[in-house]
Amino acid sequence: MKVVLFCGGLGMRIREYPDPVPKPMITIGYRPILWHVMKYYAHHGHKDFILCLGYKADAIKHYFLNYDECVSNNFVLSNGGKKLQLLNSDIHDWNITFVDTGIQSSIGQRLKAVEKYLDGESVFMANYSDGLTDLPLDDYLDHFLSRDKVGSFLAVNPPYSCHVVSFTDDIVEGVRPINKAGLSINGGFFVFRNDIFKYMRDGEDLVEQPFQRLIQEKQLIAYKYAGYWNCMDTFKDRQQLEDMYTRGEAPWEMWKTVKPEADEIPWEDWKATKKKAILHNAS
Repeated sequence: MKVVLFCGGLGMRIREYPDPVPKPMITIGYRPILWHVMKYYAHHGHKDFILCLGYKADAIKHYFLNYDECVSNNFVLSNGGKKLQLLNSDIHDWNITFVDTGIQSSIGQRLKAVEKYLDGESVFMANYSDGLTDLPLDDYLDHFLSRDKVGSFLAVNPPYSCHVVSFTDDIVEGVRPINKAGLSINGGFFVFRNDIFKYMRDGEDLVEQPFQRLIQEKQLIAYKYAGYWNCMDTFKDRQQLEDMYTRGEAPWEMWKTVKPEADEIPWEDWKATKKKAILHNAS
């Protein structure tokens, strides 16, 4: 099943990050959060990606064009450095389509821009590319496929530290942490039937207009999940995710439970890849 990833926004709320990179390229450990999201889907068998690019699209393109498997994988170097054996691999079987969908485009406009790349796909997934979870994806998909609906999104408890206030006139009746108030938010993990495009108009966002049409026709469902979910909305969120990763407490890394397979890379191919990376970094 194809996965559409929205990774073209300006990331205004995380501009305090020191490096001028698009938000999906902000790192957690060795790899950008975009990679962590893609790795999550690939772990569940979905390795055909469409990247909706915009702000600093070149940074995302160059990252994958110069991808170095050795950064996040174990390997054996032998024969005086002439033979490289990867003990596991990340993206060798991924199919990634890179599409420029505009710098100022909304999520809805970005999705419309890649409609032609979803021709023939009866069902596809989509993601904001800034959230991480340990959601059992197969359960989520089974829930959607068992219903004759057009769209679904992951509904999660907000992890934020603000409080919800209830009152009558100016008399406060209660103050509760938002994550204990029984509220749910859109977690940014979507599943759509191709019919979603019938509910979209040029220039519209996804949630503001098409979702309202789906709601009117009772064609939108939510999958409530109380497990781990968090998004990288601010620099503080990034630091929290980085700390979890450093401590080895990253619940979204579900792929680490799978024993990797060995894969050899010919010396000449590896040398050519390294030369491209060096030239790019020097430019």
